[in-house]
Amino acid sequence: MVGILLGLVLLIVLAYRGWSIIWIAPICAGVVAVFGGLDLLDAYTNTYMQGFVDFTKNWFPVFMLGAIFGKLMEFSGMAQSVAEGIIKVFGEKQAIIGVIMASAVLAYGGISVFVVVFAVYPLAVSMFRQADIPRKLMPATIITGMMTFAMTALPGTPQIQNLIPTAYFNTTAAAAPVMGLAASLVMGGVAYFYLKKREKNLKKAGYGFHELEKDSEAKGKLIDKPPHILLSLLPLVSVIITLNILYWDIVVCLLVGILLIILFSLNQIKGLIPSLNQGATDSVMAMINTSAAVGFGTVVGVVPGFQKLSDYILGIEANPLISMAVASNLMSGATGSASGGLGITMEALGQKYNEIAATSGIAPEAFHRIASIASGGLDALPHNGAVITILIVTGLTHKESYKDIAVVAIVFPILALIPAILLASVGIY
Repeated sequence: MVGILLGLVLLIVLAYRGWSIIWIAPICAGVVAVFGGLDLLDAYTNTYMQGFVDFTKNWFPVFMLGAIFGKLMEFSGMAQSVAEGIIKVFGEKQAIIGVIMASAVLAYGGISVFVVVFAVYPLAVSMFRQADIPRKLMPATIITGMMTFAMTALPGTPQIQNLIPTAYFNTTAAAAPVMGLAASLVMGGVAYFYLKKREKNLKKAGYGFHELEKDSEAKGKLIDKPPHILLSLLPLVSVIITLNILYWDIVVCLLVGILLIILFSLNQIKGLIPSLNQGATDSVMAMINTSAAVGFGTVVGVVPGFQKLSDYILGIEANPLISMAVASNLMSGATGSASGGLGITMEALGQKYNEIAATSGIAPEAFHRIASIASGGLDALPHNGAVITILIVTGLTHKESYKDIAVVAIVFPILALIPAILLASVGIY
């Protein structure tokens, strides 16, 4: 138990300090192994690497195709077109709701959060400037759309955080739709009113939008004449329909979306190959980071002390869904990654929770949805990669904007678990 706690604390501290999880995860796993009485070399070459390789084998096609899909949407201008079209619906004076919805639609369509940031940022600058909204609220606004309800709660989202549980609970991406919608209302609705209140208070205090040199660079990256919004929506819609109505494998769904983008972008054929290459390259780093975290979880799962830890988590009284939420949140916080934390949780406890579902009368779909939602809570601690990226892109610091990020991306997603668990408790999924 001491080794597990030391390994987790070391992982959090080093990740927070910016050290790559690729090499700190096996070191932290080594701490767990030594305290657990395992042979250090065997724990690394066999246990750790087996967990690493198994996760890569199962999920690399999704990571790669998802990254390519997002990069092609960005290159073709389709992501920009969708974001612009949604923002026009709300008007430039309604910057907060416009940016939230633009980010959410792109994320729900299967585009990586890292691509969403670059697609929405130039438009967010324009809208925040027009509405004179303090720049420090921009990261939290974009994150509300791309890293909360659209990533983990909305039924049918093709994001990896919603797909990982399907392999352990034999569920679909649309599992527990009522629970997901209820949680989405809390995450999206409450966050919107919070951000509007913050906007009002900051303006009263004399804050307004301030320009940065990089804003002109961002505007220069926009395409003058992006594809029509209806054409641009087709790849996104095709992924959602094939995944949730035709029940095709996510690999096939993403391939359909990619082929549609290529078909609609043949006039830009010279740029397609570099974009495909870049998407594939980007996916490798994301895959390795997540697999490294899962490898750590695999070592944790085989040491003797883990049985005591799992007994404690599984023994949380009242409702097993609560212990599921606690486990998923803690692991995501430890790794600073929703997918990495969820991978650890499912690898270590997925089978046990599936057995609990079979004997408790609670549907596996409920466990799926809670695991997914909970993975998007503590993952947004300061060392989260997407949080760091969006602060860099917007030209802001943790000191300036992290408070609001924490509220919309940690506090509200955790609160959203309450209505979801209550619904499951009365048999409404």
